[in-house]
Amino acid sequence: MARRNNSRRFYDLDLLRYLQALVEEESVSKAALRLKVSDAAMSRHLATLRSVFGDPILVLSGRRMMATTFASRIRDRVQSIVRDADALVHDSETLNLRHLSPRFTIRANDLIVSAFGHVVLMALKAECPNCSVVFAPETEEPASEALRNSRIDLYVGATDDLRPEIMRQTLFLTSFRAMVREGHPIFAQGITPQTLVEYDHISVSRKGRPYGPMDVILKERYGLTRQIAMVVPTYHSMIETIRETDMILPLPDIVIDRLPLSQIQLEAFEFPFELPPVISFQAWHPRVDSDGVHRWLRDTVFQVIQRELKNRRTPETATV
Repeated sequence: MARRNNSRRFYDLDLLRYLQALVEEESVSKAALRLKVSDAAMSRHLATLRSVFGDPILVLSGRRMMATTFASRIRDRVQSIVRDADALVHDSETLNLRHLSPRFTIRANDLIVSAFGHVVLMALKAECPNCSVVFAPETEEPASEALRNSRIDLYVGATDDLRPEIMRQTLFLTSFRAMVREGHPIFAQGITPQTLVEYDHISVSRKGRPYGPMDVILKERYGLTRQIAMVVPTYHSMIETIRETDMILPLPDIVIDRLPLSQIQLEAFEFPFELPPVISFQAWHPRVDSDGVHRWLRDTVFQVIQRELKNRRTPETATV
């Protein structure tokens, strides 16, 4: 115990950068590539972090590593500390945003744009009145290539297809619930894995993929298979249509929480098993990491989304 306490006295900001990379990447190798150090060096930093915080930080889960509960809990605080420290380094830069006319291209899906697009734009224009934003749709071109070739300035989403050099910052985690028409018969039956697969489902996939993590859980745990009756490219394309059917539409919380469910005659329910949360982040090319205007863009996106999520949680907390 004495040794662990002593180690807590001697660590620098770079150690927090290693912590941030390890928790976000959940891989020693990927974190090493991201920060341009060897796997052996990153392993040593992980060992130091474990000693400093008295926590494993990363643990094995099947064939992959995952962040511990403690590491996940402090992730946002670490991100904030590192971001604020970087801002101090560039404090001498004075950006006269009111005299600039930047045009930002942000690739994001309809979920992100509908939930945060307007408030992000208003926050940007409050400081830089002449700026404009193009929300580009997701395409077949990998986000890494679009960022590398400057076709987009920022990616906001949850793709798992980013090259190691692409920098990213976690924005939020979202869970999924099921949305159905008001008075759906599943409520009378009871919501179980067995009743869940009695009804047709709608899958949302830009690439036309019908199955996902839910289907793996149903198959491996319960020996069940969903009937995917329809695959649609966007989350909002079927929201109002399902009130005319018994189909089930899985949707992220941040979409459901914004909908006037009673007005559009819909109801939502929790799935009868735990689904892995989706981690949404913003990503950018290292080439623009130290650019003052781009850093201001990223900071604004991060702060606006954090504020919006906090404001939406506050009324729920107040009614408990």
